[in-house]
Amino acid sequence: MSMLSRIDGTAGSGQNTDYMAKYLDTLGLVERLHRLLLDVVKDEFERLGIIEINPVQGLLLFNIGENEVTAGELKSRGYYQGSNVSYNLKKLVELDYMHHQRCDVDRRSVRVRLTQKGRDTRARLGDLFGRHAAGLEQRGTLDYPGLLEINGSLRRVERYWADQIRHIY
Repeated sequence: MSMLSRIDGTAGSGQNTDYMAKYLDTLGLVERLHRLLLDVVKDEFERLGIIEINPVQGLLLFNIGENEVTAGELKSRGYYQGSNVSYNLKKLVELDYMHHQRCDVDRRSVRVRLTQKGRDTRARLGDLFGRHAAGLEQRGTLDYPGLLEINGSLRRVERYWADQIRHIY
């Protein structure tokens, strides 16, 4: 069932309805792509025998990279989009993927960075994404200009949504 058929009272006709249908298709695609990305990471972890962390935690490691950040910065820098960041950080620290340390200036704030184990896992995900990028390009699935166009379009939607949250019209 498409998202459009799940919405009651869709108003308008012609181009507005067509635009709405395409917009809802895009929303569904973004959702499915995110779930597929998590499945891809899960499959890679299973192949590598990494069973103690989940795909969300793996992507968190990948996004943090060599940076040292506070929990609050994870969302503001776009490293983490979930609501349970404290749980995932605690788990990654317990499993020795991350190191945490209280800030000298503000003792309430905790800074985190990857341990060697975390950097090794990040490198494995980097290898996976590198293979995917090469495969997309070699098979002609997505060329460089197409990738630039997709990224530009998604960034514009991201800015629009962010403006909606801040009530900027």
